[in-house]
Formats: sequence, C-alpha cells, structure tokens
Amino acid sequence: MTLQNILLAMPGINEILVIVVLAAVVIFGAKKIPELAKTFGKAKSEFEKGKIEGEKELNDFKNKEKAD
Repeated sequence: MTLQNILLAMPGINEILVIVVLAAVVIFGAKKIPELAKTFGKAKSEFEKGKIEGEKELNDFKNKEKAD
C-alpha cells in the first residue's frame, strides 16, 4: 500500500463526528444528550470567563510593573 492509499482510507472529520455522536447516543441515551450539551455549554462559558479574567489580571500586572 502506498501512503496515498492509506491516507484515503482514513476517516475524515465528518465521519469521526458522526461516530462520536452515535456513540454518545448509545452510551447516554437520546434523552440525556440535550442535558449534556447544556452542561458542556455552561462549562465552556465559565472557562472563557476565567480566561478573560486571567488575561485582564495579567495585563494589569504588566502595566503596574511598567509604571514602577
């Protein structure tokens, strides 16, 4: 087999996404998926808030250091 044939046989992102969604439905059940998505969305939102707050504190610290 050539490298090109191997790369063509590998699944793309769309195929991987379909497999992950199907696995989630099988593991958690169709009724739990919206609840899990809501929880994931909240966690992502909290992470983004923390990231922004951390960047703000870092910039404030850098500006304070420059002023001294």
